[in-house]
Amino acid sequence: MASKPQAFELSLPSRLRDMLVGYEWRQDALGRSSAHVFRLEADGRAPVYLKTELVHPLSELPGEVARLRWLASRGFACPQVIAHERDEEREWLLMSALRGADLVSEEGMSPAERVRLLAHALRRLHDVDIACCPFDHRLDNKVAEAKAHLLAGRVDEDDFDDERLGRSAQDLFRELEERRPATEDFVVTHGDACLPNFMAEDGEFSGYIDCGRLGIADRHQDIALACGSIERNFGSDLLAEFLKAYGDFEPQAEKMAYYQLLDEFF
Repeated sequence: MASKPQAFELSLPSRLRDMLVGYEWRQDALGRSSAHVFRLEADGRAPVYLKTELVHPLSELPGEVARLRWLASRGFACPQVIAHERDEEREWLLMSALRGADLVSEEGMSPAERVRLLAHALRRLHDVDIACCPFDHRLDNKVAEAKAHLLAGRVDEDDFDDERLGRSAQDLFRELEERRPATEDFVVTHGDACLPNFMAEDGEFSGYIDCGRLGIADRHQDIALACGSIERNFGSDLLAEFLKAYGDFEPQAEKMAYYQLLDEFF
């Protein structure tokens, strides 16, 4: 296992440094967020995760802390917030590790079993009364946030989906404004409903992770990203199985494309 990254060890706030004495660190390369994520393990102690991000007005880490605490208060399985620290340069989130593996890595289940589990996990979240959720990702807010990312230079044009590679972020934002749906079907969404953000163990769902974008939004926000993730990892044959397991929903092609476009800004 890799040794502690020296730069992060030296910059740890003192409280976290004391808590993490004796742990070995391994960087988690999965995911596309701007944060650095490490899995920490030590003999006789439960594994934990440490996530750190530069302090910035558009940082998602403070929002993730609030969302994890809200999810836990509603009885949803998710990482426990152990510590949240901030200094002049960085935010730090220390949290518990969930059991099992994410739905890309969980090889003890067939792809069909994994997409069904994803569908059921999303349906359970989407069935929560939106009046209970304090996080608002309706398009008025989400498009404004996308514009803020654009103006701050935080949109990675090299990471666009294949069909949009070579286009500018400004061009995509114009399209985002022009194609905005007239209506929204509000539910509590995960916000980044890709297979790596859902955990399982022994064939059972074990929790939601990377919850910094959770909030009230059109359900296509999750369905569009989930379908894209399934297609990338398992191919298109399982999309019908996912939608069948989700149940009682006919996705709109225009909205599916729109929310995949919107995701390019995050």
